Amino acid sequence: MSNGFLSQEEIDSLLNGSMETQEPELISDIEKDLLGEIGNISMGSASTALYQLINKQVNITTPKVKITTLREIKNNFEYPNIILDVEYVSGITGRNILIMQTTDAAVIANLMMGGDGQVNTTELSELEVSAVQEAMNQMIGSAATSMATMFAREVNISPPKSTIWRDINEKVSENIPEDEAIVEVRFDLTIEGLLQSNMMQILPIDTAKKIVSIMMGEEQEVSKEIGQEAAYDGDYKSEEKSISTVEAKKIEEKPVEVHGASFEPLSQGIVGESHKNIDLILDVPLEVSVILGRTKKSIKDILNLSTGSLIELDKLAEEPVEILINGKKIAYGEVVVVDENFGVRITSIVSGADRIRSLK
Repeated sequence: MSNGFLSQEEIDSLLNGSMETQEPELISDIEKDLLGEIGNISMGSASTALYQLINKQVNITTPKVKITTLREIKNNFEYPNIILDVEYVSGITGRNILIMQTTDAAVIANLMMGGDGQVNTTELSELEVSAVQEAMNQMIGSAATSMATMFAREVNISPPKSTIWRDINEKVSENIPEDEAIVEVRFDLTIEGLLQSNMMQILPIDTAKKIVSIMMGEEQEVSKEIGQEAAYDGDYKSEEKSISTVEAKKIEEKPVEVHGASFEPLSQGIVGESHKNIDLILDVPLEVSVILGRTKKSIKDILNLSTGSLIELDKLAEEPVEILINGKKIAYGEVVVVDENFGVRITSIVSGADRIRSLK
């Protein structure tokens, strides 16, 4: 700047900077945090599945989420790698790609085949590739099951397609353009003193957006069957409607016979036998649980929880707690301390009407 005035270059620079700041974000910071938390939970299930296969402790760190492209990933990744490409077929739509270096895959394959995990090769035999593919298949399947629990809906995946990525010129995915913006969720993976590496999960922007909208309660599940039915022409729908109408009329015209219900009288002997047979089930274990209180929190509040956070419940300090048997409320009580352990003293038994309401 000279004489108190901006030069043309400075003006252009400011304008360009202003335009860049006004460009909308593909994924907001809150959405990144939510995707990271979802990835943390789902890949935690995946690490459990891997532990069961190799019988070694597996740790996956908190994920790091960022926007990138497949081309950028290719330019910053070492070769060779093994890629698992999965398509969601119900619950949500889109794809999920898992990438792991073959050196790490070789350790996992060796452990699965009964070895000690000490390997010094980047080449995988056909048997080792099959073993790693099965391990990644189990991991992504467990992750999908975990997502189904979080989404409160069924989530199914297609049979995974796996390939060995040996060269930068090879495509990572046939379905995602290399210059298209994607979401990268990266984890640090460690296996009990044998392996310390990273694993990558790739989601298209649309898939990431759908996952976020489901978790925020903004999207309802739409089945593919409904979409396929809407693709048929109007004549077919009219014909189907007329057939349904004819069948309905036939049902209406069919005479209906109504009879009163008849029951055999109860005998005293049968009642007596039932009291004797109750001894057969006296040793059946039942789960007893106590509800201290409940509350509702938004996803934003849940993500802000940390060590030391306080959660206020819907019960006052002097109110009785609920006592449940196999998930059914049967009594109320008060919390006591017995030999440095918590206990509950029953103060009242739920009445018959209250018990019926709790079963509904």
